[in-house]
Amino acid sequence: MLGTGCSGESAVAEPCLFCEIVSGRVPARRVYEDERVLAFHDINPMAPVHVLVVPKVHISCAADDPGSEVWGAVMDGAVRVAELLGVSGGYRLVVNSGEQAGQTIPHLHVHVLAGRRFNWPPG
Repeated sequence: MLGTGCSGESAVAEPCLFCEIVSGRVPARRVYEDERVLAFHDINPMAPVHVLVVPKVHISCAADDPGSEVWGAVMDGAVRVAELLGVSGGYRLVVNSGEQAGQTIPHLHVHVLAGRRFNWPPG
């Protein structure tokens, strides 16, 4: 499933880092995987627990309307990660959509953050 992309492009112009991680061509510290999603530790953690959950299909960002099946799979994966890492009692889920919101990799992903107290409002 490819959408119009956050940048307005109709396809991935160059190799997507997260697609490379999903394929196994780029290593990552994997936490959870099923047929629809992969979860792995962020290489630049912003909290003691910082895991990314990505759909295995390339979708550039939330604005590409990934649909309820993809969103459900990603959210189920995030909840599973929190359970596996023992933080299901309190964690934050973050989705950035587009560069202006802080999305640095153009592949839909959810950040699972935990292990410290978070302030509100966020950034």
